[in-house]
Amino acid sequence: MAIRIAIVGYGKIAQDQHLPALAADARFELAAIVDPDLDAASLPEGVVGHADIEALLSATDNLQAVALCVPPQHRYALACRAIVAGKHVLLEKPPGITLSEVADLGESAREAGVTLYASWHSRHAPAIDMAREWLADKQMTSASIDWREDVRVFHPGQAWIWQAGGLGVFDPGINALSIVTDILPAAFSLTEATLSFPDNCETPIAAELSFRDIYDKPIEAIMDFRHEGTPAWQITVDTTAGQLQIIDGGARLVIEGETVVDSDKQEYAGVYGRFANLIEAGDSEVDVRPFRHVADAFMLGRRQIVEAFHE
Repeated sequence: MAIRIAIVGYGKIAQDQHLPALAADARFELAAIVDPDLDAASLPEGVVGHADIEALLSATDNLQAVALCVPPQHRYALACRAIVAGKHVLLEKPPGITLSEVADLGESAREAGVTLYASWHSRHAPAIDMAREWLADKQMTSASIDWREDVRVFHPGQAWIWQAGGLGVFDPGINALSIVTDILPAAFSLTEATLSFPDNCETPIAAELSFRDIYDKPIEAIMDFRHEGTPAWQITVDTTAGQLQIIDGGARLVIEGETVVDSDKQEYAGVYGRFANLIEAGDSEVDVRPFRHVADAFMLGRRQIVEAFHE
């Protein structure tokens, strides 16, 4: 029997990514969508709309799961309500606005006997599995992250991203961190950071990060929302056996100069496949390593004020 699920938060990501992924996975049945500004005409056929999660939980029969696609500042309260009601919960990235929130949710889900999945969609990009396998027995000498895009193009009108908890440039940048924490064989930690804050924003518009792994090998990262033109979503790993490059956010994989993966396969099919498997197994998955590195950057980073941002 299909898992009856509701999407909470009906913005661009929900419509462009979650809807088609659910429609393509027979293990799920989309039962409802929740959004206070819901346009009934935009609802898929046969799907019920609700203004808030309380209406959803009281009116939807046999609902088993919810996918929270709201801005991170609102996820904790909604997740708590769903878990108390006995629903499995999928969290969009990042999983919250503090590490304590996420830890509390993990414990609450365990006590309630439901699945909590803190998803990292970039880990399901086409290049990632092969990259991890190739690197597994390699000795890394250095790595770099180049994650730059135009915020006006990719996050238009998203005021929440500039508010406390919205992460600023780390909202996309955490995707890169979710990849490197998944593919690099050795753990690493932050040693230095510089965060650039517009003087009218509460979150950074750019970041420069330096990490060292447990073998003292360097990992450098540049993240910038001020980039114009073609975005740069690239990770380069140099090893004693050659170089690996993840390009276009994980759509392409180049090893020693040869393209071995080049695909536009959708990441969210993997997200929902993993969620279904966790529900079936009665397990949860709450990997906070990418989020922890961002928290470390806010704690350790040197802050500099730059010109105001205006959309």
